[in-house]
Amino acid sequence: MEQPCRIIGIDPGTRSVGYGVVESRGSSLRFLGGGCISANAEEIASRLVTIHHELQIVIREFQPQAAAIETVFAGNNVKTAIAIGEGRGVAVLSAAELGVEVFGYEPAVVKRAVTGSGRASKEQVLQMVRILLNLGEIPPTDHEADALALAITHINRDRFGLAGLTKNPSPKRRKSHLRFG
Repeated sequence: MEQPCRIIGIDPGTRSVGYGVVESRGSSLRFLGGGCISANAEEIASRLVTIHHELQIVIREFQPQAAAIETVFAGNNVKTAIAIGEGRGVAVLSAAELGVEVFGYEPAVVKRAVTGSGRASKEQVLQMVRILLNLGEIPPTDHEADALALAITHINRDRFGLAGLTKNPSPKRRKSHLRFG
C-alpha cells in the first residue's frame, strides 16, 4: 500500500496568507485543513513576524512533507510584486526552518494543473478545487482556495510533467560565523 503524502500549499501575502493541506494516497486526494492567516498591524515588520509565527504553528500541526508556494508574478504593479515577494520570503523561511522542502509554482501552472487550462478563471479554479477535494462548498476565502490549488499542483506535478516548477534549495544546517558587536 502506498504511503500517504502530505503537502501544504501557501498563498503568500503581507496581510492575508492562505494555507491548505492536502494528503494523497495513490490517486485519491483528501482535504486535511486550511485557512487564512490575517496580519493586521500597520507596520510591515510586525505583519511579517505574525505571518512567520502563525505559519510555523500550522506547519508543526500538519507535518507536511513539502510546501508548494506561489512564485511572484510582477505584472504591471511592481510595488505589489515586491510586497508579495516579502510575504513569499517569509513563507519560504517558515517552511525551510522546520525542514520542509519548498517548491514554487507560477499561477498559470497552477491553473493548468487544476483545471487543464493555464488561462482558467478564478471561478473555474475554485470549482475544481471543490470537486477534486470532494468539498461540499468552495473554500471560504480565495487565499485558502489558491493554497489548496497549489498543494494539488504539487501532488500532480509528476503525473502531468508540469513545466514552471522551481525548487528552492534546502538550507544546509551549519553554524554561522557571523559575529556582531
